[in-house]
Amino acid sequence: RFIACPRLARTVQQCLQRGARPGPGPQPVLLEFAPGPGILTQTLLNAGVRVVALESNLAYLPKLQSLEKSLDGQLKVIYGDFFRLDPLVSGTLKPPAVCSEKLFETMGVAAVPWRADVPLRIFGIMPHTLERNRLWRLLFGLYECNSIYKYGRVELNLFISEREYMVLTAKPGETWAYQALTVLAQIGCEIELLHMEPWSSFATNLKKGALAIPKAKRLPNDHLCLVRLTPQENLFTRGLEPTNASTFIFMVKQCMAKPKSRLSDRLNSWSLDNGGKLLKALEIPKNAVMRDLYPEDYRRLFEALQNSSMFTETWFYEDALESIRTIN
Repeated sequence: RFIACPRLARTVQQCLQRGARPGPGPQPVLLEFAPGPGILTQTLLNAGVRVVALESNLAYLPKLQSLEKSLDGQLKVIYGDFFRLDPLVSGTLKPPAVCSEKLFETMGVAAVPWRADVPLRIFGIMPHTLERNRLWRLLFGLYECNSIYKYGRVELNLFISEREYMVLTAKPGETWAYQALTVLAQIGCEIELLHMEPWSSFATNLKKGALAIPKAKRLPNDHLCLVRLTPQENLFTRGLEPTNASTFIFMVKQCMAKPKSRLSDRLNSWSLDNGGKLLKALEIPKNAVMRDLYPEDYRRLFEALQNSSMFTETWFYEDALESIRTIN
């Protein structure tokens, strides 16, 4: 939750202006999740943004609803949990679980083609608990064009821990940070650091009166980072499609599970007898290890495998489908 911080409020307003659509046309609506007491909400409203606030804590709803009534349609408050959006359950959803179809209908946001302008901007602070898992879930939705991404290239403006920001933006060879999440995030999104704010600007453990800063053994974690994640306009080109994106995710996870292993050994484990020829065609050194490959190398590898008839005949293909079903 935010502490009242004028400097931070100004920073948020500046970030919104930087991301504004040029020209006199309408700006996309902004969805704020977990607004709490509404301090950030007020900042967004002061910037002239039309806001939909999605709040799951009943204790905060009366104040937000009172603010909603005092405005002329600039704010709409909805009882719901952004991280319980489109749960994989049968039957009627029980609040605060939310169906994205009904949410987008309420907001008046229609689906647009993938290459169109951003249809919706989302703003909020990622919960400290299960932060990595939540980022993974957003990435799965992005690559499969599910949930919020059925409506187009939805833009995320998230306060995340410095630790997770360093993972998202790591470079090959950075042992403790470069991971499967890194590869998929950099291929899927344009990642822009908008601001770094010290933890002291946030109240994260009001009961004990201290800051609940997630521990990070090897990576610095002195700030929360406001990061903009905009899906790449050309993500679904050159053989990568929502229908096979799950297989691509599984391939990257398989490769990065043992980052010190050689790519040639991994190809051999998939029963690809022409692995050496494939690496030569891709101009990847035959002794290259997983953590030294750039994200684009993984994409080129996947495209080459997709074009290989042997790929669908290996155990890897069936194992990938089974793994994705388990994850979902």
